[in-house]
Amino acid sequence: MLFSFYAKWMTAWETSLTTRDTNRVVRPLEWGFDWLDNFAAGKTAETIPVDEMTALNKEIVRRSHDFFAYNAPQDFRLESRQQELFPTNVRPETLAQEAELKRQARAGESEPAQFLRFTSPVRTPYPENDQVNARWYPAAESLSSSSDAKLDKPKQAIIVMPQWNADAISHNALCTLFNRFGISALRLSKPYHDIRRPAELERSDYAVSANIGRTIASCRQAVVDIRSCLDWLQSEGYTQFGILGTSLGSCYAFIAAAHDPRLRVCAFNHASTWFGDVVWTGQSTRHIRAAFEQAGLTQDRVRQLFLGISPMSYMARFAANPRQVLVVHAKYDLTFLPEFSQDVIANFDRSGVNFVSKILPCGHYTSGETPFKYIDGWYLGSFVYRSFRKLAEDRIERYAD
Repeated sequence: MLFSFYAKWMTAWETSLTTRDTNRVVRPLEWGFDWLDNFAAGKTAETIPVDEMTALNKEIVRRSHDFFAYNAPQDFRLESRQQELFPTNVRPETLAQEAELKRQARAGESEPAQFLRFTSPVRTPYPENDQVNARWYPAAESLSSSSDAKLDKPKQAIIVMPQWNADAISHNALCTLFNRFGISALRLSKPYHDIRRPAELERSDYAVSANIGRTIASCRQAVVDIRSCLDWLQSEGYTQFGILGTSLGSCYAFIAAAHDPRLRVCAFNHASTWFGDVVWTGQSTRHIRAAFEQAGLTQDRVRQLFLGISPMSYMARFAANPRQVLVVHAKYDLTFLPEFSQDVIANFDRSGVNFVSKILPCGHYTSGETPFKYIDGWYLGSFVYRSFRKLAEDRIERYAD
């Protein structure tokens, strides 16, 4: 009886959070072949778009090494500026938070922050989106614990990928926590998010939308941007790397790790196997599903249309390299249904991935609410600390041998 009441209460709370924003837009289905350049070169006027896009996704999976390949950026630079919010909703409390940040900046009450900027190797029609943005949190040596200092720790860094439609300060607290462990952090703005968002948008809609090709290209850009950040970190002397991704960020993080063995510590905060299943069943993507239904598509078809950016397509590639992995999912998640997260866990187990699983007693959006955000933060923070410490210890042992 008590558990039934709790489940109903949590479902109602989760639903209220996913329906409070009123600026979601139902846009018509677009195939978006023009976003996939040479991978769509074989399309002709006689082909059936849904079949052609399905075949194109299979080709992306088959040639994923080429699809996610890139030329390393040559214009890495650090930029100092005041932190802004770049909200994706128009709720009064959000607008008040944005106004307060601007007031603090005008009054000189806030310190400028450092941001890594460079031109993304993947180009789009939006210049602002193509300038990658990552807030830089370098760890000070003095913040390392005395026990860690004895390890003669290598330089370690983690890339943090927030959720879809995150504002520009989401997950910043995690970065400051990692700094206390002696781990530097890059909080990466995903394509079409915060300062990278085109002026025509209120939300980060172009990252995931009913334009299939653009959604796939956005993932491609995110993965390449992550790998480019690793290049910069290496140039700064860092040798051990991790990644933390939440929701959509976890999808990007997984695919990046599957194609880049440098990522040895991986924390997936909400995870799923098939991109299309999340779009079809999730509360936060119901406006995209509406566009697909209007076009006569089904869940099975949508799954095939997003094979190229589905973590499940790269499970074997991910499992081929040794890593320490955390999967956090929520028991009452209405965006990444628990069955999809359990499928991730089952596949990790079958593939021999070294992973830890944690379950939150809440939903997708409520994991950002008190008290659940502190439980989630504990899971993520303690895992990242232990995993990087083990990497350092293993390095010491190798050198000792």
